[in-house]
Amino acid sequence: MIKDLMIKERSYRSFDESIKIDRETLVGFVENARLIPSSVNLQPLKYRICNTKDECDTMLSLTKWAALLKDYEIPPKGHAPTAYVVICTDKNVSDKSIFDKDVGIAAQTVMLSAVEAGFGGCMIGNFNPSKVAEALKLPEGVVPSLVLGLGKPDEKIIVEPIGENGSSYYRDADGNHRVPKRSLDEIIL
Repeated sequence: MIKDLMIKERSYRSFDESIKIDRETLVGFVENARLIPSSVNLQPLKYRICNTKDECDTMLSLTKWAALLKDYEIPPKGHAPTAYVVICTDKNVSDKSIFDKDVGIAAQTVMLSAVEAGFGGCMIGNFNPSKVAEALKLPEGVVPSLVLGLGKPDEKIIVEPIGENGSSYYRDADGNHRVPKRSLDEIIL
C-alpha cells in the first residue's frame, strides 16, 4: 500500500556501502518519474544517474547534509550513498520556475520507487548547481535542481509527535534519528 511506502520513505543519511544499486534499477526509478504529470506537459526534467564509486565520491564532496545536526558527521564515514540521481531542469526547454513543482513530484516518485525496491535516500538541496553541472559534465542549459542520495539505509528513523522542541529533527542519545510530525488534526483546516 502507498501508506506503507510513505511511512518507510524517510530522509536517510546513513547507508550500508556494501550494498550497491545497479544502473538498471536506477533507470527503473527514473522511468517511473518520467511518467509523472508535467506543467503544460513540457517535460523539461532530465536525470543524471551516478552509481560508480568515483561519481558517488564526487557527489558526496559537492553536497552538504543535515544542517541541523551540527555535532554529527553526515553521512558518517563509511556510510555514504551508493548512488545518486540528480534531477535537472533543461532551461533549453523552458526557463520558467513553474517546473519546481515537477522537480518535487519527480523526487518523491524516485524516492518511493527506491523504498519499494528495498532502498532509501535523502533529497539534498544544499549544493552549488554550477559545480555539480561542471563535475558531471552536464550539457549547457541543463541545471541541477535537486540531488537524491540513494542506498540501503542502515540507520533507524523514528517518527514522533511534535513535542517541546518543536518540529526540528534530532538524534537521540542512542543515535536514532527522530523526526517530529504535526498531528493530522493540526494540519487539516
